[in-house]
Amino acid sequence: MKRFERTRLLRAMAGLAVASLAMPLMADESSAYIPLGNADQVAIIDTDSYQVSGQAQGVVNSHGSDLTPDGRFLVAGSLTPRESGKTPSKPVGVSADEHAAHHGGGGDTAASSSTPGTLYLIDTTSKEVVRQFDVPGPVHHVLVTADGRYAVSTHPMGGGISVVSLESGELVASLATGPAPNYMVQNPQNRSLYVSNSGNGTISEIDTENWFVRKNMRLEGSPEHMVLDSERGRLYANDAAEGQAVALDLESGDVVAQYPIGSKPHGIDLSADLGTLYVTSQGDNRLVAVSLADGRMRERELAPAPYHLAISPVDGKLLISSREKPQLWVVDQRTLDTLETVPLAGVGHQIAVGETTN
Repeated sequence: MKRFERTRLLRAMAGLAVASLAMPLMADESSAYIPLGNADQVAIIDTDSYQVSGQAQGVVNSHGSDLTPDGRFLVAGSLTPRESGKTPSKPVGVSADEHAAHHGGGGDTAASSSTPGTLYLIDTTSKEVVRQFDVPGPVHHVLVTADGRYAVSTHPMGGGISVVSLESGELVASLATGPAPNYMVQNPQNRSLYVSNSGNGTISEIDTENWFVRKNMRLEGSPEHMVLDSERGRLYANDAAEGQAVALDLESGDVVAQYPIGSKPHGIDLSADLGTLYVTSQGDNRLVAVSLADGRMRERELAPAPYHLAISPVDGKLLISSREKPQLWVVDQRTLDTLETVPLAGVGHQIAVGETTN
């Protein structure tokens, strides 16, 4: 390894290893990162101006993304499978020898899968891919654990999730959860991660200390995107099959509330005060706001096909992509008015918002 110590790649890895054990650094700015699927890039939105400030290239058909806690890196996944035995393409600034060394591996690796997939580690300062990881199949959504140590991916073709160490690049675990695993949220308080399995109407609870499935909770329907209220022990999930969002009590595993949303509910998030649930309905072209105190609902037409949704931690604005047009809406939480419509180079998928260092 000594001959690689001066390379840009290992400097980035060393910075990541240190950052994962430290408190987040003072940030220079806040940005939203939006994978653009078949456009093969990640759009970067400045959350001060809500304009595209740049893009990260070198990704293939990325749908899932998440930031490390310190904002130094974005992890994005590819939904396009690679041919078995084919090494991921070489990142910018890395020699062929160095790249081959990092993907040499052994027989017991994700690369041995018949349909291997790829995770990209993107430096948020340079906006370049600095490392790629082998995972066991195409990646839908991505989650970086709260301690910054692991990247977790859902694999819809494989019926489970994979866990990769961001320090070593090794595949730490590969767990079966259920057919068509879709989305993930985590609860650092009890070291749990929750996975929605849209193929059999269940949500799996994962122990993130020892990486095993603690239990499966049944919702029926087809749970997809989720958001967690860890203070109240509630998990909110979109049920795409029934056109609703549901509230799941995590202690009992029971569904304790149902909210009619409309056809093809997709994006979902909670206000900072945990009092309002925001959900998009692709099929009915609307945004719905649910008051969790009394169940009252507000809605606003948003067309066409409002899709992924995230709330900016900086100013509380709703960021919503369209499934049918390459654009992003910036929406006021209180009025549900559209404040900005931002053109994108492709359809926006899993939105990661956070403070970054530059």
